[in-house]
Amino acid sequence: MSTELPALLERAVEELGGSPREGQQQMAEAVGSALEKGVHLLVQAGTGTGKSLAYLVPAVRHAVTTGETVVVSTATLALQSQIVARDLPRLARSLAPELGRKPVAAVLKGRRNYVCLHKLNGGYPEEGDSTGLLFDLGADAVPASRDGAGGTSAGASQLGEEIMRVRSWARTTETGDRDDLVPGVSPRAWAQVSVNAFDCLGAQRCPVAQECFAERAKAKAAAADVVVTNHALLAIDAFGDSTVLPEHSAVIVDEAHELQDRVTSALAGQLGEGMVRAAASSARRHTAVSTLALEKAAEQLAAALSMMEPGLLARGAPEELAIALAAVRDAARQALADSGGSSKEQDKEIAAGRQVARARLNEVFELAERMAVPTENDVLFISRHERAEPENRVNIAPLSVAGTMRSGLFTDRTVVATSATLTLGGSFAPVAGALGLAGEDAPRWDSVDVGSPFDYGRQGILYVARHLPRPGRAQLAEETLEEMATLIEASEGGALGLFSSRRAAEEAATAMRARLDVPILLQGEDVLPTMVKRFAASRSACLFGTLSLWQGVDVPGHACRLVLIDRIPFPRPDDPLASARTRAAARRGANGFMAVSASHAAIRLAQGAGRLIRTVDDRGVVAVLDPRLATAGYGGFLMRSLPPMWATADPEVARGALRRLATPGPGAVDGTGEENDERDQHVADGAAG
Repeated sequence: MSTELPALLERAVEELGGSPREGQQQMAEAVGSALEKGVHLLVQAGTGTGKSLAYLVPAVRHAVTTGETVVVSTATLALQSQIVARDLPRLARSLAPELGRKPVAAVLKGRRNYVCLHKLNGGYPEEGDSTGLLFDLGADAVPASRDGAGGTSAGASQLGEEIMRVRSWARTTETGDRDDLVPGVSPRAWAQVSVNAFDCLGAQRCPVAQECFAERAKAKAAAADVVVTNHALLAIDAFGDSTVLPEHSAVIVDEAHELQDRVTSALAGQLGEGMVRAAASSARRHTAVSTLALEKAAEQLAAALSMMEPGLLARGAPEELAIALAAVRDAARQALADSGGSSKEQDKEIAAGRQVARARLNEVFELAERMAVPTENDVLFISRHERAEPENRVNIAPLSVAGTMRSGLFTDRTVVATSATLTLGGSFAPVAGALGLAGEDAPRWDSVDVGSPFDYGRQGILYVARHLPRPGRAQLAEETLEEMATLIEASEGGALGLFSSRRAAEEAATAMRARLDVPILLQGEDVLPTMVKRFAASRSACLFGTLSLWQGVDVPGHACRLVLIDRIPFPRPDDPLASARTRAAARRGANGFMAVSASHAAIRLAQGAGRLIRTVDDRGVVAVLDPRLATAGYGGFLMRSLPPMWATADPEVARGALRRLATPGPGAVDGTGEENDERDQHVADGAAG
């Protein structure tokens, strides 16, 4: 029996049917050393390294041998599911003989991800027009129409059917986890069978606390060696007022390039008239307090916001808005004080109603209080929301989360952060600074780039169309559309189109459907998993879309042999938070554009280009239809952030390579057969000949 990392990793790799990889072994040793010494570690591990096992094996060993819990945090549900459903169970089984016992793993999500049995059983009162529908349904009920015609509303009927299906599922599920409900239900239906942390009565007051799925998940996590969660919950635990994760000595952050944005989102908030009125309505319905002051404050806030244009408030809230926010704060504080109620209320529905009302009031109070007197690290901006009742809202977000992450995440535990895109311009320094690991009194950290098993220079071409016009803010140029069409025509489809906006994706899809005889799938025309499956199963289909395709799609093989990128993915020019961060960087004497916009673009561009080569057999072309990558001064920084593919600006070289890749060799159905591999192994360096 051996607990040495190389032996454990070898056993785990055998169990999962893999083969030894040098980068994976190097990463596992580095992670094991960091956990043992308590030194933070940044690891860049390219696609194909097998980084999940490279950190899970040392994490499991550390947890079992020390008795201390290790938390693993991911940005996407796909990776979380892979770790929980595939990697950890097989890992635990394979390492049990070596470690002396079977390691225990658990997954923990936000409370909203679990069905609430108390709410499902009618324990919560009606909130709004539709929530009461849940409690009117009998075992065989079909919800009646609300149109007064005596018929059945299709929308209400579908909603009722979904809720009845959740009722049935709740009787048999062991987890109550929304992701385990197949097929799933609409967000509207799930909202009626779940509660967030604010609305929850808590284990001490809820009558079904013993059966609560969220509480069961929390209890399992408390007894686990490794707990898998997401960046949002990690942020709430590290920077919020409540502890949601079990006590742990180490955190492994996968998809760490997303951490800054997820933490920013967790610490941001927005307030508008509608939200204040909803809190007042809830308080009026479920408590005996007067809401006149809060309703008057909502009017005052609406009046102040109606005179403002969307955008950054560079000097904080103007006087009218500051006064309105103070009025909302004071009225919400008073309503909270008056709505305390009794902690021993016998009527559970009244208790739940009061809890919901106080949660709404507390959220409004905390936001208004923070916005009324913002700190130097707070950014205020106005946004416009065009829904049933359009309104302006005031938003608040942190200018920087570096200090917050340093104190909340990196102080009391060892952190390993890893991603395929963790260096920018060839350096770890930008990411380290964003995470709070730079500057005076910064904690000690190490870094390692373990590379990738892929030979990018021979497997892929980076084609930069420098002859095209610079992209403008209006529609795609005719030259750009024509270039796109000739590339797709040369490759006979098999293109993943990554666009900077939904408008650009739709425009390109319309143009390509008119010019080409290949299927063009457009994100939004069906659910994304279905579209990705259709794309992966076809030799000629193309898939066009926006942000979620840039980093959430894994289609190895011949189906994806061309990645099209319409423009460098800089933040929107009117993005208030990016603008504020750019100005702050300039005040510090840094290049604001490089520190914010170029860094953001480098990560997104690397993620997008990384969609092409997913296995050692993949071949293809990444085509960037933005000449600035080759002509602008910042182009070199962006290029150094990309996988090291063979680069060209010659369109005929790119088209020639695509023509040779278009048809798989004899006997190779997916383009990865031996004949095809021999023919195209020099797709990059031999493309011209």
